[in-house]
Amino acid sequence: MAREMCKVTVGLTVLALGLTGCAGGGDDASAAGSPRDGGTLRVIGSSDVGHLDPSAVASVGAYGLSRTFARTLLGTRASNDFQETIPVRPDIAERLPTRENGDIGKNRRTYTVRLREGVRWNTEPPRPVTAQDFVRGFKRLCNPASPSAGKGYFISTLKGMEEFCDGYTAVDARNAGAMAAYQRSHEIEGVRAKDDRTLVFELKQPASDFLNLLALPFTAAAPEEYDRYVPDSAEFRQNTLSNGPYQISEYKPGMSYLLTHNPVWRQESDPLRERHVEKIQITLGQDSPETVQQQIEQDAADLAWDQPVPTSAIPRLRDDPRFAIRETPSNSPYLVFNTLSPNNGGALGKREVRQALQYAVDRSALIKIVGGPAVAQPLHTVIPPGNSGYTPANRYPTHGESGDPAKCRELLGKTGHRGLTLKFPYRTNSIHKLIAQSIAENLDACGVKTELTADSGGSFYAGTISTPANARTGKWDIAAPGWTPDWYGNNGRSIIQPLFDGRGYGQNSTNYGGYNNPEVNALIDAALTAPEPAHAAGYWQQADQKIMEDAAIIPLLSRSHTIFHSSRVHGAYFLPTTASYDYTRIWL
Repeated sequence: MAREMCKVTVGLTVLALGLTGCAGGGDDASAAGSPRDGGTLRVIGSSDVGHLDPSAVASVGAYGLSRTFARTLLGTRASNDFQETIPVRPDIAERLPTRENGDIGKNRRTYTVRLREGVRWNTEPPRPVTAQDFVRGFKRLCNPASPSAGKGYFISTLKGMEEFCDGYTAVDARNAGAMAAYQRSHEIEGVRAKDDRTLVFELKQPASDFLNLLALPFTAAAPEEYDRYVPDSAEFRQNTLSNGPYQISEYKPGMSYLLTHNPVWRQESDPLRERHVEKIQITLGQDSPETVQQQIEQDAADLAWDQPVPTSAIPRLRDDPRFAIRETPSNSPYLVFNTLSPNNGGALGKREVRQALQYAVDRSALIKIVGGPAVAQPLHTVIPPGNSGYTPANRYPTHGESGDPAKCRELLGKTGHRGLTLKFPYRTNSIHKLIAQSIAENLDACGVKTELTADSGGSFYAGTISTPANARTGKWDIAAPGWTPDWYGNNGRSIIQPLFDGRGYGQNSTNYGGYNNPEVNALIDAALTAPEPAHAAGYWQQADQKIMEDAAIIPLLSRSHTIFHSSRVHGAYFLPTTASYDYTRIWL
């Protein structure tokens, strides 16, 4: 069994990433016999998703859940070979658009997508998923009640998306009828239904990653029934519909989900998913990763919902076939500064203060907390290894990765901002409390006090750090979120744009600290309009360098995902973008 983390070397022109599957047990694909249907897959963990509405999903857990009931035009296939998870494949689309088959126009700005037959909603009576359902899905990305964190991808790419979204901001976010009326009376120029089974997209300019965008979970089709509810409201969450293999039959907020068979789903209409277990029971509220691990090892549960394997358990699980270290090239966690905070005289809005704090963190301690060098490597760039635009760099080096509190103190003294006190909310699940405590100790050695506050995973993202009012009023100063790219391959956009484009800052933005630099914004535009992926990668690298010069965040770790399943589980295939096995392919 391979035990060391894969080493990744990516040049600017190499976008296929050169990654191989590594460090893996957990691959039961070759288990004797055919998959057996039936039984209940028991998933256990800590926090509810921040957003359940497919148009607003913004976390790896929500991505994995939405895959079971909300299908997209294109998608990716789960595999324990990282390379096999990268290619975009047809989902509801009949085929992959190419220039050769005529579905991508000669100007590379027009994309035609035809829907496959046999995909239906679980309505009474059942009805086909139509091109208009996808148009509705794109319109919902900009709703003012719970806008998609990914809307910026499409505002910068699709004709008319920016104008449609700008107009939508004036609509009452508490009025479902008003939002539905706006969507019915306004069109997005670059998204239209030619007929029930044909979609046509018009781009502002060629985008080499547009097919990747069509595979993102928040571009899922949306049935007309969704117009009845305020997006992602409590009422909406009790009325989700499904066109995938499972449907949400029971949802108790913060407590549990019960997924059962969608009776109208058919295997022949779905090339990416399967369906073997009878039910999927997701039980929430267990913050202790040790307790979760114990239950899975004892076959009292089957999979962890939102927690990697506890660090203390990794040494004894090395040779257990149920354990694996899976590649998820990611920036996880990183320390983000609230540049809008009025606290401490607005100190975090000053680049020199943020630069001084770069020297505070002891990454070697964090690596021990998450499981050692087989699980994580120190990270000093915004873009992690294994992603487009990555180039090794370390602008703020310290000896042995252990931090330099003396230099931090010295540089802070020069800024005139001694005696800082920083509000630091942290997630309660997994090892996030230990990570936050370690960083707080580092800051203390630098002369900076912290006020640590526990924040459940669901509210941490959806409420605390994604709400601009909380940033502007100084409800928090620093936080340690994580970021797994929305896709791999030609994916520079999936890191820099959502985290650092200041023009899209607003409710549900993943640019949590409100960072905004016109030079970085211009580099984003240059990358998006670059004729080839290799050219784009050069601009992403330049943006990375500028962001690190500004010290907008402190990158901490490039981390793989440790995962374990019960002895009942077979057919465990991993999806890096969900940091989990594909529920739809597991059998017991």
